[in-house]
Amino acid sequence: MRRVVHQVGWFVVVGCAASLTHWLVVVAIVAGFATPPLVANVAGWLVAFTVSFSGHYHLTFRYHKASLWPAATRFFVVSALGFGINEASYAWLLHATTLSYDVLLFLVLLGVAVLTFVLSRLWAFRPAAS
Repeated sequence: MRRVVHQVGWFVVVGCAASLTHWLVVVAIVAGFATPPLVANVAGWLVAFTVSFSGHYHLTFRYHKASLWPAATRFFVVSALGFGINEASYAWLLHATTLSYDVLLFLVLLGVAVLTFVLSRLWAFRPAAS
């Protein structure tokens, strides 16, 4: 149980760093290049993926001792699934509400985090079978 609490703690730290990276990239691209938020969101996700994988591999799930490439591949699938949910939710919310794009993105990023933790812990960073 202690290890799970430790993992949740690191997951929150790494997730906040990746989410902040994602959010900052989107805001910078929208503000700097007048890019539509949904397009900028793809760039934000790709940059944040590197922050997220590195942090989770080396900190959150380091005790799982998963091999690098299988973990990276599985985490990419988890991240892409989360991003698909993120992008669909974000697109719908941009049209269905009057909240600003940056607030909506923050809310969507929070919502996808729980799914990402569960799939990462149970599948993406599991060690190879002996």
